[in-house]
Amino acid sequence: MNAIEIKGLTKRYPGFTLDHVDLTVPGGCVVGLIGENGAGKTTLIRLLLDLIRPDSGEISVLGRPTAELAAVKEELGIVLDEPGLPAALNARQLGKMLRDAYRSWDESAWEDCLRRFSIPADRKFAELSNGTKMKLSLAAALSHNARLLILDEATSGLDPVVRDEVVDILMEFTRDEGHSILISSHIVSDLEKLCDYIAFLHKGKLIVFEEKDVLASEYGLFRGTAEELAALPAEAVLHRVETPYGVTAAVRRDAAAAGTALSPVSIEELFVMMAKEMK
Repeated sequence: MNAIEIKGLTKRYPGFTLDHVDLTVPGGCVVGLIGENGAGKTTLIRLLLDLIRPDSGEISVLGRPTAELAAVKEELGIVLDEPGLPAALNARQLGKMLRDAYRSWDESAWEDCLRRFSIPADRKFAELSNGTKMKLSLAAALSHNARLLILDEATSGLDPVVRDEVVDILMEFTRDEGHSILISSHIVSDLEKLCDYIAFLHKGKLIVFEEKDVLASEYGLFRGTAEELAALPAEAVLHRVETPYGVTAAVRRDAAAAGTALSPVSIEELFVMMAKEMK
């Protein structure tokens, strides 16, 4: 069963439309949602969680329409870009509250997350730094045996060492084939390490939805002179950046001439070039 199925999802605001998005999160997979600020990532996640209603389209989460989301709340772990935990509670008090809220609460997993994330047990949530608030929200999401994590900018505000540890924990989570993740992030390098699929939103439209490894194999990075690049078929070149020292471009391998020297391209480089090409 797919963890999430989205068909024809549309939401209109003045000056912006999330436009007929089709997206699937297969069971046991991690889908990374990327895009510039204002591309529609948070809007899509808020629609998934039934926090706002679509103008049209269908959404299914763990086999249930969003109107029935309460029936699967025990199986969802959610971290939004603005953590909404009670400001007056410390981690110890929060754990007691969540133990009563979730039948499947795992106290040992909670304590392990607090230790691994170095979260103080006795400081009120309101007194924590933004990064520690995010870590505490992640700890809560990972401590009640959820099948699906929905994470909106869950690694923002974390230093590189903690971000790397969070990515490792999320990778551990998906070793169980019954676990899935949808994660949005501006930090594409985190998604490149973690994700099976990449979904690229641009101005409300889903431009790319593909397996990460397929994207990496379809494109290469060209470095050379403008004259050398001009010899390639125009349809092979995604985007070019010219400097006094030469030209860099993302190039489709299947459209480039045989023997063209192409180096591997990262998902972050590809995303930046796609975004620039569509401006």
